[in-house]
Amino acid sequence: MPPDAADAGAIEGEQAHFRALESLYAAAPINRLFDSTLEIAERGLARIRFQIDDRYFHAAGAAHGTSYFKMLDDAAFYAANSLVTDRFLLTTSFNLFLTKPLKAGPVIAEGRWISGQRRVFVGEARLIDSDGEEAARGTGTFMKSRIPLAGLPGYRALP
Repeated sequence: MPPDAADAGAIEGEQAHFRALESLYAAAPINRLFDSTLEIAERGLARIRFQIDDRYFHAAGAAHGTSYFKMLDDAAFYAANSLVTDRFLLTTSFNLFLTKPLKAGPVIAEGRWISGQRRVFVGEARLIDSDGEEAARGTGTFMKSRIPLAGLPGYRALP
C-alpha cells in the first residue's frame, strides 16, 4: 500500500476510535444526569460542552464541586483514552483547583493529554465559563485497565 493510502487508513481508524469514544461517553448512565456532549477532534484533545443550571447548585446558588470534578475528570480522561485503542483507562488520582464559582449557563471542559504512552497517562483539563474565563483546573493520572474497549456496549462507531 502506498504511504498516502496507509496514512489515510490510519486517520480513518483514528477517527473511528474518536467517534466510538464519543458514543461510549453518551452511553454512560451517569451522563443521563448531565446535559453534555463530548467532542474529540484530535489525539490527546477532548472537549465537553455542558450546561449548568440550578439542579447542580449547592445551597449558596453556584455549581457544586461534583460538577467540576466530573467534567474535569471526563475531559482529561477522554483526552488520554484517545491515545489508547484497546483498553479502557481508569482514573487513579485527580487534583482539583477551583478558582471561580460556576453560575447557570454553558461551560466547556477542555482536556488534553500531557504524558505517558504505555500503562499510566497524565492528563489535564480546565473549565471555561460562559464569559470565557477559567473557573477550574485539574490534573489526573489514568491507568490502563484489563477492560477491552471493544467489549463495552457503548463503544461503537456511529453510523
